[in-house]
Amino acid sequence: MKMCQTGTKTWCIRITLLMLLIIFFYCFSYYLQRKTGSIKPPPPSRPMCDKWRMQNRWESLKFNITRKRKLFFGMEDFFWRQHNSAFGLPYGIKGMEPLLLKILAGTNSFKMPESIENLECRTCVVIGNGFGIRNHSLGAIIDEHHVIIRLNDAPVRGYEQDVGSKTTMRLFYPESAFYNPNLHNDPDTLQVLVPFKQQDLRWLKEILYNEKRMRKGFWKPPPQIWTATSSQIRVLDPYFLQHTASKLLKIQLTSRGKQKPIHPTTGILAVFMALNYCDEVHVAGFGYPGDQNVKQPIHYYGSTTMKSMKNSYHDLSQETEALKRLEDIGAIKFLHHNS
Repeated sequence: MKMCQTGTKTWCIRITLLMLLIIFFYCFSYYLQRKTGSIKPPPPSRPMCDKWRMQNRWESLKFNITRKRKLFFGMEDFFWRQHNSAFGLPYGIKGMEPLLLKILAGTNSFKMPESIENLECRTCVVIGNGFGIRNHSLGAIIDEHHVIIRLNDAPVRGYEQDVGSKTTMRLFYPESAFYNPNLHNDPDTLQVLVPFKQQDLRWLKEILYNEKRMRKGFWKPPPQIWTATSSQIRVLDPYFLQHTASKLLKIQLTSRGKQKPIHPTTGILAVFMALNYCDEVHVAGFGYPGDQNVKQPIHYYGSTTMKSMKNSYHDLSQETEALKRLEDIGAIKFLHHNS
């Protein structure tokens, strides 16, 4: 009996020594790896933006604009100080201050959601309405971004596989507004008005205060009943359209004589706005077919062709070149090659 007990103690001692030796070996190996720098840190739980690199790319654009500028108008912009604007719409609000102040009182909201504002790194994607986004199955990739920006009346339902299902904000003007904003937007989607003319602001005021609608001054009848939630409505500062035109596209802000005015599209404006707000900007669905492709649809929905763009106020080739410059310096990234 004593021999058995003695043998058991011997084995316990041996096992204990072996475990101590193994622990010492792993601790010593870890120390050597740390000392020589061969140990690799665990992979990050989420992708991080290289802010220094992105900031340098932003500065190389020489737009002379700070990312700290707010995207949307707020009451404090007018209530405590005089808002001086050198331009009237669409590049400024000169003469529109009283009208805009009443609109802001009716919406009482001017910020991005705190869940996005508080992010250390904001990834954004601007979804153009171009035909080229079809059949690329980018929906899942698009929905992974923090901020998903859509344009005008581009539909989502029925096209989720290619364009995604989520919408953070939708830029629009009255003629491009959905009669039912909930049809192709999330309940918390920000409805961002891009005011191009006085009638645009007046339309929104009439909607907010349920006033008599004025139908004149629109190239297409806007919704007379618009069911958007007031707390989700924003008004984009025309300052961004001004700099999209003057800095990015080199457009003369005042037309001369009978010369036809040229204005940026909502799409290129959205890209410029995203560059001001996001750390990483992706784009998809940009680009138009060549003039020879008169029968090819220009949108991923509907059957509109290039013929409809014949008398537009946009310089599409100029915008294509601008996007190429942004891509070349790494300021934006295309999600697919056919944009």
